[in-house]
Amino acid sequence: MKKLFAFVAVLVMLSFGASINALAQDEPVDTTAVEQVADSAAVDTVVTAIEEPVAIESDEAEAEVRGELHKKIKAKFIEGGASFMGALLLCLIFGLALAIERIIYLNLATTNTEKLLSKVESALESGGIDAAKEVCRDTRGPVASIFYQGLDRADEGVEAAEKSLISYGSVQMGLLEKNLSWISLFIAIAPMLGFMGTVIGMIAAFDQIRMAGNVSAQLVAGGIQIALITTVTGLIIAVILQIFYNYILSKIDNLVNSMEDSSITLIDMLIKHNLKK
Repeated sequence: MKKLFAFVAVLVMLSFGASINALAQDEPVDTTAVEQVADSAAVDTVVTAIEEPVAIESDEAEAEVRGELHKKIKAKFIEGGASFMGALLLCLIFGLALAIERIIYLNLATTNTEKLLSKVESALESGGIDAAKEVCRDTRGPVASIFYQGLDRADEGVEAAEKSLISYGSVQMGLLEKNLSWISLFIAIAPMLGFMGTVIGMIAAFDQIRMAGNVSAQLVAGGIQIALITTVTGLIIAVILQIFYNYILSKIDNLVNSMEDSSITLIDMLIKHNLKK
């Protein structure tokens, strides 16, 4: 009986599959959907073909604008005079070089004072002054250097350690403020050179008027325009360097505040450690 039921079930399944295939062959094919897919593909191809030249043209236009801007800057540089414009360019290069050097130095000098204080405190509790000095020796930055100097004098008393922190903190502040005077010098020199170039250009314009014998509006306007290029350039350079200078000052202020706060915390740790001993 089981074999009979299985045979009947197989026959029913075969007949059902044959009927489905027959219905599928008898139904007409919907060509509209196929045509719509083909039309959409053709439209996408045409749109892509149109967009590619547009993208290429926009890139060429941007490159042309950049080339024109470069030519304009070069022309204005030549019009302003090679001597003064060259001096202004040197001010910008040296000022930016010093500013970038200071920014890199200050970023490397920045440390996580809370983490350092935690390590120093655990070292004081576990291994004493020598272990805390080892932690400071392995840590980079002015805060760690100040801590090391204070811990080195901790055996002489808390007052000696505090004086060492104050004196070495002044040394570290000097290192942080290194080359700032040169940056401020370039900030001051750039507008002065620009004004000097303007005055000399005005003198040259009046000489041309005197040699011509009459006042020509075109001659005066051309001379004044060329003379004012140096002033504009000097002011732009001063603004750029001033932004970097203020950023450097803010970084130094943050580091100094961190040094002072952490030094006070270190003195408290030393007092606590000595009381425990």
